[in-house]
Amino acid sequence: MTSVYEKIGGEPAMAAAVDVFYRKVLADERISHFFEDVDMERQAAKQKAFLTMVTGGPANYSGKDMRAGHKHLVDRGLNDMHFNAVAGHLKETLEELGVPADLVGQVMAVAEGARADVLNR
Repeated sequence: MTSVYEKIGGEPAMAAAVDVFYRKVLADERISHFFEDVDMERQAAKQKAFLTMVTGGPANYSGKDMRAGHKHLVDRGLNDMHFNAVAGHLKETLEELGVPADLVGQVMAVAEGARADVLNR
């Protein structure tokens, strides 16, 4: 069975998606302040590894779990509005890159599944 990762184009597609995604995130004043003191090259590499893993690609993600990785942001006010903004940028990015709607839906279901952990609920 072909993974979502393979269907969307593997590593080159994931790299392009993460690049476009973070350009959108950093341009969004609702959420950009959460990234002010973040090493974006390192952040992008972690995001790429995470999205690769959750879409069925090679599992090279070694970052913190979602709850631990976002706790400091929840302490700074991270909430559903911020999560929705980030998820919206992910969806727009995938659509702009021509990912078929059914695959976008699968990726967004994974993202939605992380909401409770990201928001430490």
